[in-house]
Amino acid sequence: MSYMDLKSPPRREERLKACIAHGGSVCDLGGKGKKSCLVDDGERGFTQGSICLLLPALAMLNTLPDNVVLMHSAIGCGTCTHSQNANVRFGGNVRWGKVKDGVWLSTALNETDVISGGEEKLEQAIIEADERYHPFSISVVSGCVPGIIGDDIDTVVKQLQPRVKAKLLPVHCEGFKTKIWATAYDAVYHSIGRTLLERSRVDGAEEGEGVDAGMVPYAGLERLPRTVNLMNVSSMGRVDELELTRLLTALGLEVNVFPVFAHPEGMVKATQAALSVSTCPTHDDYFLTYLEERFGVPYLLKHMPIGIENSGLWLRDVARQFGAEEEVAAIIRKEEAELQEALAEFRPLFTGKTVFVSAGEFRALATARLLEELGFRVVGIRSFHHDEFAQGEYDKLAATAQEDYPIDIANVQPFEEVNLLKRIKPDLFLGHANGNATAAKLGIATHVIYNTGLAYIGYRGAYDLARRLARQLKNPTYNRRLAENLTLPYTDEWYGSHPFSYINSRGGTTV
Repeated sequence: MSYMDLKSPPRREERLKACIAHGGSVCDLGGKGKKSCLVDDGERGFTQGSICLLLPALAMLNTLPDNVVLMHSAIGCGTCTHSQNANVRFGGNVRWGKVKDGVWLSTALNETDVISGGEEKLEQAIIEADERYHPFSISVVSGCVPGIIGDDIDTVVKQLQPRVKAKLLPVHCEGFKTKIWATAYDAVYHSIGRTLLERSRVDGAEEGEGVDAGMVPYAGLERLPRTVNLMNVSSMGRVDELELTRLLTALGLEVNVFPVFAHPEGMVKATQAALSVSTCPTHDDYFLTYLEERFGVPYLLKHMPIGIENSGLWLRDVARQFGAEEEVAAIIRKEEAELQEALAEFRPLFTGKTVFVSAGEFRALATARLLEELGFRVVGIRSFHHDEFAQGEYDKLAATAQEDYPIDIANVQPFEEVNLLKRIKPDLFLGHANGNATAAKLGIATHVIYNTGLAYIGYRGAYDLARRLARQLKNPTYNRRLAENLTLPYTDEWYGSHPFSYINSRGGTTV
């Protein structure tokens, strides 16, 4: 039975043996064929607060035009949408010339609902959202409370669908079920696949075990022989989409950018493409496997096109599927020659400078490789989780590392980060959005590892990142003054302890 025949996708801890707690080194993870963390490497004796999978799921769903996000949850869940709305407004403006807010609602479950159930409240909220906003779709997102009290959003959606015009998408984001945020991507794709890309069976079809046993793929749609699904992510801005589209169209391909900022009504086009190309394997593996199994759309799931080497590898893989090896070789030679010439002015500043990188699994590793290409010396990486898809990137980094350096697999955990930074003392820190505060307070020059208004991907992204880093390194005065006037809430005893001492791991002796 396919995962799509289940109500909700499996946890990544089960499906991919992913983990969030490991302290090791680049040579340990890259040189010994370590495909995923060991069973006893998965817990900490002490942890600091982090996010749940609601945040990355909402970051995708809020971008969908003509869609209402309805959170079936307590009122506090989903407040991250307030900050995400800036990206929704900016993203819509640069794509369509329209500034429009995302629409999100909440059933605001309270103590009484916990006791008596919230399904009736959810039904009323769906009807009201449909009548008030007349959207194409309503994403019904289940938080922790419905998962605890047993509210069945799938049954509510199934019974209510004939009574409303909007297409209803049940999305399971019960945060307590998993520690791997990336499961959120699976949850969103799971809902898109089951509701927007499949239709009901003919009357009288036999029911199976899964809730969608009465669903079958759309049939009879024309295959588009030169169309490529370019899988975008919510951390990817329009400028990055245009860079990759530019490179793919140079190969004579038509590009279908999907799913962030894609209209739900047109998502079925993804089933007609000749090829799906991932920009982040961590983000896309669940859905691309489904597209191949259900619709026969082959996929590429290997490289993230960040950096010179990875952009070339990514392009070559695509070209090989269409017999365009000679064309892509010429394109890459031209792009790399122009880029190397443009980077020449920055190399004297970067050479020998040390850098620490912190981000989601693939972005952290691909960016670390780019920084090496620019002349930096990578001295540490914190990756938010680890699974088998990162193995190739660790292999690349282990082969190019000037010396062994620590790898911290952690869903943030700033207490480990501050310990590592105090020991390593890098010249530069690249961190996730809202994740640079600790390094800045230590006086380290910082730069955000993604911002949807800036370029990071492809050849343009490599140059633009280099230009921004040059400006940051030339004037790190602000962060230095922060360090002179602020203190962090950690004791000298912790700074003297091993940074991985709270991890139940065999990887705690590498720093």
